[in-house]
Amino acid sequence: MRNRTVTLVDLGLDAPFNASMQFVQATLDNLNEGGQHPIVDVNFVRSRDQETLWAALTTPSTVLHVMAHGDHSDEPVFLSSDEKTEITLSYLAEHYTGLGTGVAAPIVIADGCKTGVGVWQRAIRDSLQDSILYIGTTKAVGWYEGTVFASAFYGSLLRRRGRGLSALDQGRDAVAKASDAFTTVTGRKCPYQGRVLSPSRRAITAGAKR
Repeated sequence: MRNRTVTLVDLGLDAPFNASMQFVQATLDNLNEGGQHPIVDVNFVRSRDQETLWAALTTPSTVLHVMAHGDHSDEPVFLSSDEKTEITLSYLAEHYTGLGTGVAAPIVIADGCKTGVGVWQRAIRDSLQDSILYIGTTKAVGWYEGTVFASAFYGSLLRRRGRGLSALDQGRDAVAKASDAFTTVTGRKCPYQGRVLSPSRRAITAGAKR
């Protein structure tokens, strides 16, 4: 059986985001070390180049995990701490329409502040090649919240082969377990929530051109 693949994209580009990303990488490394054979391959991207970031965001993976500031004052956008690098969801949609390459991971973690609200969910649907489990946040989050959730989520997702379950079902099960663990550890409701999203009409039209 092929290993699962996690693509990690650091768009925050500062020390706190680097620390959080290193924690996630260490978690995945520990999961690999815990068995006889590695169970997950990791792609890691930290860049300011738009085309490099676009390629990372559309790389076929089991999980696409993006860490960045989330903002939707004008439109949903992943933003670096110094505000010099950004990727808007409309940029992804335009590339999908023009090039026929969209988000290809069945599980997407938008690890930034308030990325789980409706405007984010609606916008990302224009970039989807297929239905996904979209994991966003309901409020502002920081390094602590992100690391607590990520460790429980990946521990659940990658330690179970999930035979007979779709990637979406495996992801939903992992989110449920991670949410319970988050509440147990912090005493607070988990701000990370998962929802299955399907491609929009615009995305379906773009996909038909592939």
